[in-house]
Amino acid sequence: MVILTSTSSRKRSPYGGRRRAQMAAVCCCLLLSAPAVATAATPPVAHAQEQHKEHGRGTLVSFERLYTLASPQAVAGELGAAGFENDTVRHGVVAYRLVYRTIDVYGRPTTASGLFAIPLNSERRLQAVSFAHGTGSHKDDSPSMQRAKFVSAPVIAHAAAGAAGVAPDYLGMGKGPGLHPWMDVGSETTASLDMLRAARAFAPRTGHTLERDVMVTGFSQGASAALGLGRALEGGADRWFRLGALAPVSGAYDFGGTELPAMLEGKLEPKSSVLYAAYTLVAFNRLHHLYDSPGEVFRAPYDSTVEALFDGAHTGEQLMRGTPGAVDDLLTEHGRHLLAQRTGPLAEALRTTDAVCTDWTPHAPVRLYMATGDEQAATGNTETCKAALLKRGVDAPVIDLGAVDHQGSRHLGSNVAATSSIVRWFGELRQR
Repeated sequence: MVILTSTSSRKRSPYGGRRRAQMAAVCCCLLLSAPAVATAATPPVAHAQEQHKEHGRGTLVSFERLYTLASPQAVAGELGAAGFENDTVRHGVVAYRLVYRTIDVYGRPTTASGLFAIPLNSERRLQAVSFAHGTGSHKDDSPSMQRAKFVSAPVIAHAAAGAAGVAPDYLGMGKGPGLHPWMDVGSETTASLDMLRAARAFAPRTGHTLERDVMVTGFSQGASAALGLGRALEGGADRWFRLGALAPVSGAYDFGGTELPAMLEGKLEPKSSVLYAAYTLVAFNRLHHLYDSPGEVFRAPYDSTVEALFDGAHTGEQLMRGTPGAVDDLLTEHGRHLLAQRTGPLAEALRTTDAVCTDWTPHAPVRLYMATGDEQAATGNTETCKAALLKRGVDAPVIDLGAVDHQGSRHLGSNVAATSSIVRWFGELRQR
């Protein structure tokens, strides 16, 4: 689902220190984009790759070597710069950006990008860890476009522990064309699966091969994406890869039934609720036609500006400045009704989004991570997911991470704290 992540901007903010702290806690939400790492692109890959699906899905188009962290100490510094722990670091890491073929929300051929990170001085055979990131507003708010940042640190952490870190940027993010279909689990799943295929094709160039079992995790929006990928892998969507374990973090698994009501009832942080409400209406309208004119759902003056904010070129800070502080100042009565009603095109679309815990039975180990007091993802989402899995015979333990604030946000803190815990758990599973 949702959950917008955040990074700190190196540019001086026009707001005072108190306001900057407030923005970090909320903004959370949408990543404050930073410049991409400058690298020299390599030529397109010409060698043949096994064709798994129609349109050559997962075929590697090009790759770039982004950076090398030559020692565990260098990795520790990288993670520390992003605010993450370094207690699981054992290897240096090399990071690449892969561009690969996939399909869009309508099944048409397109391309996407992602981050692939491998450990130095490691075994030839590596187990892949797929990490799905949280929400961002700018195309650069994605793992392959940012270094030493909140959005890429978990990938580096898994690689530094001896796994192959694989992270899709999602459609319309990173180097992918077009707009990002936010919270569309179907396209998050195909982008994630095809990124794994591209990583498998590329791995031999680094002297490695990827094992069959894939450990899958993701934060916020990426928690639902992780469940979608896990469901696809266990459903036999790929001839090689299969699900090894699943560890989603702070997701909005019941977006329509738990998350939206909590936002509309003022139970979550007000500013992040504004941004999520706006993104929900704009993104879902692009796919499901919820309204004809922005004025139907957004109050003036936001009716003439909000849609443009979600074009992939605006930063989280620009969204903060361009939106009001309360949901009632953003939405018309009809806009609020669209988010609250349990029938209609949005409700129907959300039933698909919210099926990630309800319509399949995981056979691989599952843990659900969350933090009590999360101001962006209502903890009832995790409770609902656990109950749905239990109904299907899966007793997935809930790991409450406690008071784990990061930049003033419990939501962001859950990703930081969960990363170390999940790295250790996945490592234990690999040794069995």
